[in-house]
Amino acid sequence: MAPTDATYAITGASGRLGGRIARRLAAAGIAQTLPSRTPSRAPRLPGAVAVPGSYDDREALMAALRGTDRVLMVSASEAPDRLRDHRTFIDAAAQAGVAHLVYISFYGAAPDATFTLARDHWHTEQHIRAAGIPFTFLRDNLYADFMPALVGADGAIRGPAGDGRAALIAQDDIADAAVAVLRDPRPHTGRAYELTGPEALTLTDVARVLTAVGGRPVTYVPETTEEAYASRAAYGAPDWQLDAWVSTYTAIADGSLATVTTAVEDLTGHRATSLDEVLRAAGDGPPAA
Repeated sequence: MAPTDATYAITGASGRLGGRIARRLAAAGIAQTLPSRTPSRAPRLPGAVAVPGSYDDREALMAALRGTDRVLMVSASEAPDRLRDHRTFIDAAAQAGVAHLVYISFYGAAPDATFTLARDHWHTEQHIRAAGIPFTFLRDNLYADFMPALVGADGAIRGPAGDGRAALIAQDDIADAAVAVLRDPRPHTGRAYELTGPEALTLTDVARVLTAVGGRPVTYVPETTEEAYASRAAYGAPDWQLDAWVSTYTAIADGSLATVTTAVEDLTGHRATSLDEVLRAAGDGPPAA
């Protein structure tokens, strides 16, 4: 089946990653359906039609996905019931006859992953396998694009990451990889790709790059796990959210996110983008003092 003959549905198009993917498909002249909790928020793109498609609304999802050849499933917003919503989406996709599902998972997804939210991704992957839908899993490392958001008002990144490393990935590289798989899914059926940037960085390295790009000094200040929970308690977040925040750093510390792969280049034909390049392209650095 030629790409122009296939039907596409892209979830999360109003977000950073799903929007990047939808825009790339539109630029290539590919029509697509954009299931959305709030269709009015979906981007207006040539050949794109936004339809109701909240992850907790099975009937709307079945209508949105019925007979679709290629579907991108961006994970739902972080919430205690996210896995339930993922299962609802997957069951609807299976009943709607989706021919191939590309799921945006997380690097090293496993039932006992240090990063607590990676466990949800593993369970989601297992449900997709059980549903019998042909699939590809794109397991993203931490987003390079989000590193400026780690910097506090005092110019410090604080967390229990020690001297561990993470192979940070650019969202644009993830989008390019997803589009490559969506446009020709057959070679990727049943496969999981660990998507990373070109190098694994410590948070001290990240602070150095942010300083060089943003022009304002940034430092990394290690915390113990206990200090990390205490310093974040003031936000009043529920326990599962605190666990997710802190385990982002402990997953760096124990090496869970450190292995660099060639998956981006293998899928897209171009090398993975460095943190320095991501920040300079975005004109990004730490917040102004």
